[in-house]
Amino acid sequence: MLAGRVAAAQLRVALARALQYRVDFIVRGLVATFWVFWNVVPLLVVFHGRPSVAGWTFDEALVVMAWFQLCKAVLEGVVNPGLVAAVEHIRLGTLDFVLLKPADAQLLLSTAQIEPWRAMDVLGAMVLLVRAFWGLGHAPEPAHVGIALALLVGSVATLYSIGILAVSVAFWVVRIGNLTYLFNAVFDAGRWPVQVFRGFWRIVFTFVIPLGLMTTYPAMALLGKLEPGATVGALAGAAAFLVISRVVFRRALRHYSSASS
Repeated sequence: MLAGRVAAAQLRVALARALQYRVDFIVRGLVATFWVFWNVVPLLVVFHGRPSVAGWTFDEALVVMAWFQLCKAVLEGVVNPGLVAAVEHIRLGTLDFVLLKPADAQLLLSTAQIEPWRAMDVLGAMVLLVRAFWGLGHAPEPAHVGIALALLVGSVATLYSIGILAVSVAFWVVRIGNLTYLFNAVFDAGRWPVQVFRGFWRIVFTFVIPLGLMTTYPAMALLGKLEPGATVGALAGAAAFLVISRVVFRRALRHYSSASS
């Protein structure tokens, strides 16, 4: 309950801060909307003249793109801003102001910086989903929607865990800006169904950097193509990421040196 109230309060502050500059808020939202639909262009190029690629039709791949946009909204709206703010606290030795507050430090750092205009990415993803199932000629079944939403929670948890692990690295290596850019670049591969990749890269994007678990698996669940065992494995993997990131973060805190020490 306390965690929920803290997160809600942080969200209200972020929204109020963003709305201080309403024109900027609107412009950023419009730009985000443009990029949502611009990202569809590579799909149009790849599927031009082809009925399917790696067993996926255009409309099915569009479902993967929609889930990619949902995860990207979380990554760029919550994870990355919080990561940058946390690293600055660690670099400047001002993390004391967070640690002295009567709330969990990880929660405060995770919700300190939020970009509310990234909600436009979510709306764009919903439009892509509607277009995809219109092309498929049917709506998703309620049971499949439920499984996909559960996997979406797992995807968000995995993204969040990767962000926390990156923050933890900053306690030893303060300048991790390049690591952030690298992950963002790698994450762009999540717009494609994981079956497009072969051999080594298929293993990397499924188990090492689980892009497939974050975008392809929820899309397969929504399409009714995901096996129950894969669903359980994906959710178990997300839970494992959460536990590992929490343990690593708690241990990393022991290496923090404040500005006064």
